[in-house]
Amino acid sequence: MKELTCIVVGGGFAGIHAMKAIQKAHRAIGGEQKLNLILLDQQSHHVRKVLLFRPAVSSSNITVPWEQLLPVDSVFIQGSVEQVEPKDKILLYTDFEGNQHWLAYDVLVMAIGSVARRLEAEHGGITLTGVSTASQIYDLWQDNMRRAAEEKSKEERQRLLTAAVAGAGISGVETAAELAFAMRSEAGKYGIHPSEVNVHLINAQERLFLEGPSKVSQKLEQDLAECGVTVHHKRKALREEEGSLLLSDGDALPVGLTVWTLGLMPNPALRTMGLPLADNGRVIVDECYRVPDADGVYAIGDNAYIVERVSGKVSQMTCKEAIPQAQRLGKIVAADLIGGEAPKHKAVMDAFTIGLGPGRGLLWTHKWGLDIIITGKLAYKIKCFTWDLASMLKS
Repeated sequence: MKELTCIVVGGGFAGIHAMKAIQKAHRAIGGEQKLNLILLDQQSHHVRKVLLFRPAVSSSNITVPWEQLLPVDSVFIQGSVEQVEPKDKILLYTDFEGNQHWLAYDVLVMAIGSVARRLEAEHGGITLTGVSTASQIYDLWQDNMRRAAEEKSKEERQRLLTAAVAGAGISGVETAAELAFAMRSEAGKYGIHPSEVNVHLINAQERLFLEGPSKVSQKLEQDLAECGVTVHHKRKALREEEGSLLLSDGDALPVGLTVWTLGLMPNPALRTMGLPLADNGRVIVDECYRVPDADGVYAIGDNAYIVERVSGKVSQMTCKEAIPQAQRLGKIVAADLIGGEAPKHKAVMDAFTIGLGPGRGLLWTHKWGLDIIITGKLAYKIKCFTWDLASMLKS
């Protein structure tokens, strides 16, 4: 019996959902070929990227073992792809020990996603890019708390109890809210009144949440204020030095901690793999996620440049886009194997959920010509459900 080898590169949200969808679709078509399903990822576990703020504010673990997520009979290989040769249907990867290997495939799914933008060290502060930097943030504000409890100078005490989050996208908003909650919750342990803790959110734009209408932005800012976060609009953070965060308008905020949350960029590793890329560094695909002139190669998620034919909308780099794409991809791969009609990409509905610390959230969607806004505990429960769904902890 001929075997079918399918390799999924990247075990983020798109990758793990693609593994499940491909196996399910292959079973549905009753394929005679045995499916060899392989996940190739740099990490020894799945990282819940949307929760990177968690280890920055607590000792939470945001990793999940592969064996808890991957389909039965699938194989995990720890390594990183260096090169793809579509004509020969092989790829070159480097394993975790630094050894290189060639691996043959019949179907290849590129889902290595995006990475957080980072600043050079001379800008100061800590860029929230992964679990290790999140842990550095946690250790620093905890140390600042201990120092503040013993500090005699009022000005220095206030500086140590002040944090700034530079970058006000959704990750910045969620990080600022969680940081304010965590620092205020910990304050009492050191004999510090919670009101002494200050968290600033630096927003270069005119308002928060440009993806939605201004009334949602206003509600979001009001909720952040209740969390203990002060928002600064139309001001850009430049660098932190000597205990101050310098801003584009010439002001300087005395801070004990600066966290940079600068958004996402397509994984730069794509640039050396030999696949066709758009100007923004994402892999070019058609409406069925097929990479042109690369038989059997597909791309989904943050690393894929997908345009919906009807609306002309380009897919966003969010898990809410990646998961439906992965589910659709399973049917596409199955259809291509049997020569059937493959489903085409469809843009997702405008809907966003934002966490604002434990028990608080905001949900906005535009449906039937109406702006629907849900706040508070219900919005937070919905947000937690989507976080868990993204990492396949909910079915």
